[in-house]
Amino acid sequence: MKKHQHQTQYAGIAGKTVIVTGAAAGIGFCLSKAFAEQGAQVFMIDFNQDALNEALQALQDYTVQGYAANVTDDEAVSAAFEACKNSFGFVDVLFNNAGISLNKPSLDITMPEWRRCVDINLTSLFLCSQQAAKQMQQQGGGVIINTASIWGLSTSAERTAYCTTKAGVVSMTKCLAAEWGELGIRVLAIGPGYTRTALVEKLQQQNTLDVADLERRTPLGRLAEPEEIAELALFLASDAAKFMTGQTYLIDGGWEANGFQ
Repeated sequence: MKKHQHQTQYAGIAGKTVIVTGAAAGIGFCLSKAFAEQGAQVFMIDFNQDALNEALQALQDYTVQGYAANVTDDEAVSAAFEACKNSFGFVDVLFNNAGISLNKPSLDITMPEWRRCVDINLTSLFLCSQQAAKQMQQQGGGVIINTASIWGLSTSAERTAYCTTKAGVVSMTKCLAAEWGELGIRVLAIGPGYTRTALVEKLQQQNTLDVADLERRTPLGRLAEPEEIAELALFLASDAAKFMTGQTYLIDGGWEANGFQ
């Protein structure tokens, strides 16, 4: 296994089993890589088999395994968690990262679009969290981290489906933290601001996203790097955060503090 590449070694992660959904690209891939670098066994779930194969190839020096599954399908989720248990043992950390965006006038949203957004951004998190908790309660605890968004704590025109589902993630995080605390399970959420992923760069090249404007509106003057999101995830999953649960932690360069100007 490669030498750990993070300057910080986070206590309580090495040797643990970590499941990441939406793991093949963007923030999900950086999360998978970061946990693998810390010595965790990482079980990467993604809908896209080809992208998953590429991700596994990139992380071949680490203890990782891939599993192609639709996380909105309860039977597929159950099978994925069973496969992880057979390979690595009970899950210690679940990172619910799978999600999609939907920016569209509310009068024009079709029911298939609405249902897909709700299923991927909200239902999948419940299904995966439920499966994780069933394993975690048998071993005395674990950590579940959800990807929310700055838009889970605010609202905007033409983002009804996205804001509503991400607000649901914030609420679900609190509900499950309150319910599962007695089982030793911590449940948290991360609310990223705009992050420099391959998707964002593609949208920038297509002139459908004005990155320069986003940077001007962000007090720290830039977008987040995926590695910075992963760094926060490592801290929240580690022993350093063992009294933290039920909260959503924004990592947005001051965007929300600036009133979403």
